[in-house]
Amino acid sequence: MHLFINALAASSSSGLTYLRNVIPHLCCRSDLHTTLAVNPQIRDSVKGSPGLSFADVPCPGSAARRFWHEQFTLPEFVRNSGADVLISAGNFALRNSPIPQILLSGNSLYTSNDFYRDLLSRGAYGLWFETRSKAIIARQSLFWADCTVAPSEAFARVLRKQARAKIVKIHHGFDAELFARDRSPLAPHLQRNLDGAADSLRLLFVSYYNYYRNFETLFKAVPSIREQMAAQYGRGVKLFLTCTLRSEENPGRFRAEGVKALVEELGIGNEIVELGPVPYHQLHHVYRQCDIYVTASYAETFAHPTVEAMASGLPVVASDIEVHREICGSGATYFPRFSSEDLALHVLAAYSQTKKLDCNEQLRARAASFSWKNHVDELVSLAHSLQRSR
Repeated sequence: MHLFINALAASSSSGLTYLRNVIPHLCCRSDLHTTLAVNPQIRDSVKGSPGLSFADVPCPGSAARRFWHEQFTLPEFVRNSGADVLISAGNFALRNSPIPQILLSGNSLYTSNDFYRDLLSRGAYGLWFETRSKAIIARQSLFWADCTVAPSEAFARVLRKQARAKIVKIHHGFDAELFARDRSPLAPHLQRNLDGAADSLRLLFVSYYNYYRNFETLFKAVPSIREQMAAQYGRGVKLFLTCTLRSEENPGRFRAEGVKALVEELGIGNEIVELGPVPYHQLHHVYRQCDIYVTASYAETFAHPTVEAMASGLPVVASDIEVHREICGSGATYFPRFSSEDLALHVLAAYSQTKKLDCNEQLRARAASFSWKNHVDELVSLAHSLQRSR
């Protein structure tokens, strides 16, 4: 079978991470050939695999021009490639695909009422309108595709409420061995920050700055955690972030000035440690030198960092949303997503448990239940069924 993957919308973030994990598993199969349409600027990140060829497709810079190009130019490239099944990996499907089409849908913001309310409360009307507009196309794409794949059952249920279309769940994967393969030491400036918190409770949150990861609730919990840790254990607390709270240093149109002011207002500047972006191959070092993983996100489709944390043996304290419960199961404790008071209580409870448990193999077992090989096998099986149906 010949697959054509349209990944022109893949960037240096989640889309590229997906390709890096999926392409090797696709290309190691002798029964497949894969043609990939991707931005030439990131082609080097995924090239070098047998059974993989690249479509020489132009990639316009703006999202609007790229969408227009995909709808009116890309179908001819797909047809001429001789592919059997098209996989559209950027949340939007081709309206008139010449071959059976699988849509990979993975943007929870298009369906999140919390996100729309958040944008209005911040006065981010331009971003609200842009997201609403894209959401209309994303919903129509559910009808244009022969089948839509969601990375979690929780998100699949949301999509099924939007459209009477074929929507299936195929969990994203995780490869613990690959995640921890790099043995080179952590960058010195990162290691210094972690060493400097050796006498503190070390909390970790992995994300670039955006609104839907709900940094505000996370930060508002820190003063209470600091007070209780000092009173009960004589220790401080440090919250490590894999980003900086500067708008220009984060992707997207999310303004960090407000949350930076909140840090000053709460008086937690000494407790918030902005590591900045950590290379993915070194991220496992950071997880393993922290005590608890925390996330207050109100919108997710899979939540990869929670799996990475569990694989590293870290207890997880997560906002009580359906995706977190599906992915983490009993490997996390949950708090109402906008309650900083409950978040603080759960962190303190998790810390008291870590003092009693040397390591939690249950967490690692939960993480090991997710597999990129299984993801690819299910995706290919779905492609075969669509190929046979036409």
